[in-house]
Amino acid sequence: MNFKDVSTQRRSINFFDSDRDVSEESLNDLIEMAARAPSSFNLQPWNLIVLRDQNEKERLKALAWDQPKVVEAPVVLIVLADKSGWAEGHEIVEKNWQQMLDSGSMTAEQREWFLNAAKSLYDWSPEANLAFAVKNAGFFAMSLMYAAIELGLESHPMDGFDHEGVRKEFKIPDKYWVPLLLPIGYRKPGLELHSAKWRKTKNEIVVSFHK
Repeated sequence: MNFKDVSTQRRSINFFDSDRDVSEESLNDLIEMAARAPSSFNLQPWNLIVLRDQNEKERLKALAWDQPKVVEAPVVLIVLADKSGWAEGHEIVEKNWQQMLDSGSMTAEQREWFLNAAKSLYDWSPEANLAFAVKNAGFFAMSLMYAAIELGLESHPMDGFDHEGVRKEFKIPDKYWVPLLLPIGYRKPGLELHSAKWRKTKNEIVVSFHK
């Protein structure tokens, strides 16, 4: 399957086959494939909460406009964007730094430059801090959706949920923003899809403000 196939076959599925599970092997493959998404300074400020338990999904459904797909999908991913993912002392920041040292792409003398560059890029305002986290988590989330198609799975990115309610219900620390929920599973048998929605053309996408 090439990228054109993946991008055209991906649809946001509202109705999942609740009788067909997603194997742990498929879920592992999905996450590991998506983890190759690009990220700023390779900081990878994303995490997932994986919900399989029906009771947990019912609790989430009550906070997500009672949308049935939350409980019908065998797996629901709560995508987390780590606003602190640039900071000195963060486990992944330090692991990334060590990897750069080991590979020779950075030297020990460049540590202050690296830390200051990350702070100046990603923490110069609350908006920049949130943008850093959500932008990178968005790359990861889109990769999850494309990886799902490659694995024969379906998904549906969800905006419709009580952000603060989800954070409190699942005890999500303040450092995380929750950009979306992502049900994963198989399409309900016999489900007929409407035609794909329209997309902006190249001429509608490309703009210029300097002329």
